[in-house]
Amino acid sequence: MDFAGAKLVLLIGGRLLTLLRDERSDIVYPGHWDMPGGAREGAESPEACILRETREEFGLVLAAEQLVWRGDFDSPTTPGLRAWWFAARLPAAAERAIVFGEEGQRWALMAPADWLAEPLAIPHFRDRVRAGLAALGEGPFCA
Repeated sequence: MDFAGAKLVLLIGGRLLTLLRDERSDIVYPGHWDMPGGAREGAESPEACILRETREEFGLVLAAEQLVWRGDFDSPTTPGLRAWWFAARLPAAAERAIVFGEEGQRWALMAPADWLAEPLAIPHFRDRVRAGLAALGEGPFCA
């Protein structure tokens, strides 16, 4: 299966784990609030991709069994490829285990409704985040 990358809707203590993207002209949506995830490396599976990205970006080690939802969508950055989305939930104590990686300006835990209403949230991710939240039993969150 060929795909561009993977993203994760991760609730920690009921709040979304988010990342403020770097302010760089060579990336899409610089300075916008993003979800954990990124591009596929080699022949990894969608699950391996999101588990690696979450570990690299936030130091959080999740097991594939903790991914309770998966959906594939058209990739917004790589025409013709799909992007996988997952959802998982961790207890509030997991916040203490976060070790911020080298990408992004900072991270934050946001109430889901706040992220969905955030003007600098990546616009086409809103529906995907809503789908992940619904799979976690959170919502409904309307536009």
